Amino acid sequence: MKKGLISFLLSSVILMACSKSGDSPAPTPNPPAPTPEATIVFTTDPDPGTAIYGSLGASQAMTLTISSTIPSAGVTIDVKTTKDSDGSTVSSSSVSSTTSKNNITVDNLTAGVLCTTTITVTSKSTASNNASKSFKIARK
Repeated sequence: MKKGLISFLLSSVILMACSKSGDSPAPTPNPPAPTPEATIVFTTDPDPGTAIYGSLGASQAMTLTISSTIPSAGVTIDVKTTKDSDGSTVSSSSVSSTTSKNNITVDNLTAGVLCTTTITVTSKSTASNNASKSFKIARK
């Protein structure tokens, strides 16, 4: 009888150890973290530098080159020129782009009037990802 009881207890322990403890759902894998956009970096040609840029006419054409990876949704390029004397807007334009080279123009320049042009490139998908450059410009 002792042998039977010991065998029964031993069998019960083995069976309980091998049985499922309940069906728990498989863990859900975490989705991959989104890749952050590259910080926008751009240059202009001609490069106006830090001095007052002298335009030879009422318009100044420039090539804006984005050297960073362009966001998949593209960018918005805003060009705004204001008079230094009173802050009034001389010209303003906004262009959407998905290419690295873009032609921009500063228009309506008047001889002898000092202006400030600000170029801002902003990601369409992440508004906080932007870059700006400002420079002084005057028509000769």
